[in-house]
Amino acid sequence: MPSWRNQCPASSPPLVLALVGVILFGDGAYIHAKAWLAQVMLERAFDRSVATGELVKPWSWADTWPVARIEVKRIGANAIVLAGSSGQALAFGPGHVERTADAGERGVAVYAAHRDTHFRFLRNVAIGDVIEITRSDGKHFRYRADSSAVVRFDASGIDPATQDFELVLTTCWPFDAVTSGPERYILHATLIGADG
Repeated sequence: MPSWRNQCPASSPPLVLALVGVILFGDGAYIHAKAWLAQVMLERAFDRSVATGELVKPWSWADTWPVARIEVKRIGANAIVLAGSSGQALAFGPGHVERTADAGERGVAVYAAHRDTHFRFLRNVAIGDVIEITRSDGKHFRYRADSSAVVRFDASGIDPATQDFELVLTTCWPFDAVTSGPERYILHATLIGADG
C-alpha cells in the first residue's frame, strides 16, 4: 500500500494551481468591486456637490472629491471624475489631470483613468460620438470626439497652450494588456455646446 507521502506530491500541483487561480480571480474581482462601489459613493458625493454648490468628499478619509461626470450616452457609459490624477485617486475613478483646464474652459481639460476599470469604455467610443461633461457646479458641456491616437506616455502631443476648448480622455494602451507599458491611448474632443 502506498504511503500518504508518496501520494501527496502528485496531487499537490493541481491543488496549488487551483488555489493560486482562486487567489488571482479574487484579486481581480476585488479591484472591479472596489471600482464599482467607489463610483456609487462618488455619484452620491457628486450629486450633493451639484445640489449644494460645495465640494463634497465621497468618504471621510478621502484626499480628493468629485469634480465632474463624463457620459457617452450612445454606449451607456458614465463615470465620476476626481480632482487630481494621483495613483490613489485613479484607484477609485478617472482623475482630472493637474494644471489642465476645467471642462468648458479655454484650453484642454485632460481626464485619465485605468483601461481595465473606469475608462474601459473608451475602446467603444467612436469618432463623432458626443461626450457630455457635467461639472460639480452644475454646468454642462458637450464635446464631439474628433480624433484618437496611440502615443508614448512622454510624447502625448497635447498642447497645453491651446486657445480652443478641448477635452482629452486618456488611458494605458493596449486595452487588453495585463501589464503596464509606455503607450497611451488619447481620445481628443472639441467643445460643441454648453448648458447652464
